[in-house]
Amino acid sequence: MPLKLVLSTFVIVFCFTSGPSANALDEPVLGDLDAPVTIIEFASLSCPHCAVFHKERFPWLKKNFIDTGKVRFIFRDFPLNRAALLGSMVAHCADPRQYFAYLGLLFERQENWAFTEPTEQGLASLAQLAGMGKSRFESCMRDEALADQIIQSRLDSQNQYDIESTPSFAIGDTLITGVPSEERLTDLIAAASR
Repeated sequence: MPLKLVLSTFVIVFCFTSGPSANALDEPVLGDLDAPVTIIEFASLSCPHCAVFHKERFPWLKKNFIDTGKVRFIFRDFPLNRAALLGSMVAHCADPRQYFAYLGLLFERQENWAFTEPTEQGLASLAQLAGMGKSRFESCMRDEALADQIIQSRLDSQNQYDIESTPSFAIGDTLITGVPSEERLTDLIAAASR
């Protein structure tokens, strides 16, 4: 589905203002803050290709580049539908120290929550697995300010990087889309570190 159509639907469904958010969305970072290369992933938690990246490439990227101090990794929410927005909200409500582990769980079990109704029920079970209590989960699902921040972050990313699909990655000055091979990631990281 074309991104503009999805975004139009998003605007209609959520009726938000596009002005700057009062509180910027916290942006968890994985890896050394002083790493020579930053990779920003723009992903939708309901995107099957994004799940493939997190299941198949991310463990390799983490082991070889993030854990070794060569790359700082930033995940930017780019929800393409309501399910992805709700998943992003729950991820931001989880224990910040477990943010990336929880993202991994959401991608690993994507078919159990992202494509089922009600989405909230599948997310509630995963939130419970991550140690989030029922009242915290319910409060998170009602947090309109958080939803607005995630949507604004998505719009800002779309405007700044001209994102057309997910997953997309900003590696240094290069933007790529799709699930990159290990070789492509290695080459782009090497080029960005020069």
